[in-house]
Amino acid sequence: MSRKWASRTIIVYLIFIAAIYWYLFYGADTEIPAALKGTSADPAVFLNGREQEISSEYSKIRNFLFFLSTPYEWVFYMLILLAGLPRLFERWAQSSSKKTVVQNGIFLFWISASTLLATMPLNYIGYRLSRFYHISTQTVPSWMKDELIGFWVNFGLMWIVLTVLYWLIRKYEKKWWLYAWLLSVPFTLFLMFIQPVIIDPLYNDFYPLKDKQLEKQILQLAAKADIPAEHVYEVNMSEKTNSMNAYVNGIGSNSRIVLWDTTLEKLSDDEILFIMAHEMGHYVEKHLYFGIAGYLSLSLAGLWLASRIMNYFIRRWGRTFKISSVSSLASFPLFLLITSVLLFISSPLANYVARYEEMRADTYAIKMTEDKEAGIHSFQELTKSGLSEVNPPFLVKLFRYTHPTMLERIQMLENWEEKN
Repeated sequence: MSRKWASRTIIVYLIFIAAIYWYLFYGADTEIPAALKGTSADPAVFLNGREQEISSEYSKIRNFLFFLSTPYEWVFYMLILLAGLPRLFERWAQSSSKKTVVQNGIFLFWISASTLLATMPLNYIGYRLSRFYHISTQTVPSWMKDELIGFWVNFGLMWIVLTVLYWLIRKYEKKWWLYAWLLSVPFTLFLMFIQPVIIDPLYNDFYPLKDKQLEKQILQLAAKADIPAEHVYEVNMSEKTNSMNAYVNGIGSNSRIVLWDTTLEKLSDDEILFIMAHEMGHYVEKHLYFGIAGYLSLSLAGLWLASRIMNYFIRRWGRTFKISSVSSLASFPLFLLITSVLLFISSPLANYVARYEEMRADTYAIKMTEDKEAGIHSFQELTKSGLSEVNPPFLVKLFRYTHPTMLERIQMLENWEEKN
């Protein structure tokens, strides 16, 4: 039975990958509509022929890697369950210590290390791809350092999650999902509070914006929007990437306005002010809090579904998956598999809401700055630096895009004066 499950899983995965490959490289239509040819949304206007060709190549390969890697993780979880590795790791953990917390840590380490080794080839291919197309400027040692930091940060957080989750499963057999969700609310808020000041600095150096004249202009915009900001932060990203970004993150007293140094190097002050007005639009319209509420709502539904699916799978195929009960640590990869699939299925809805909020932030930026040209040029430069597709395939937009396409964003700015 295990061999049949394994072979069918691999066959389905290969069929899926073949279908996605055909869709991305041959079936998808990414042409600019005829009505927009020659407008500022047309890549031919702001990219030369070679840049357009490179952008198309890079986008197709990057999108293919995304659709390759997400189900690859599911296949990995399926295969290790069928091979009985989680049960073996659980026995090792139980024989190594009598303390449950220590057992959880040992078990999680072996699961995390196995996952890291299994996914490392695809992660490295993604890194080399970005290096080849001059998106990434990061050295191999620096990339490996970030991978290791990410591993230990995730391990620490997942150790807490695993310990609490399986304590709840053993104590509340039927309602563990509800109590797990209730505890996830303060945990999520705590992580968002500490991320700007503890987690983010593990990866990059943050410091006050060096250009004090520009900082003054940004803070004037913030004051105009009633945003209580005292500083703007700059982050050293040029050592890792040529792409650009800016964001506002964190909650409460730890919230930060952050600009990548690449953005400062490649955009004019007017264009940066437009980008910052966009980020302030998120703050003014309270998108962060709507996002938290949406995430917590989806996680409640997700945990309930995960509990039902786990019970069904273990009741029907527990022997095949080498899982004796839901309360066994060996069921954790099954939990990860189910939640990963549920997140993927729900991503089109989450992305749709995110795109709506991004368009609202663009609208806020153009109202605040009244500088259409700065907005258009900043979007063109963002496209150029990140080799983004202006008009991506439908499935790519559905599952990957948390922002409107550059075609939609530039077109909105182009038509702003006519509509208003």
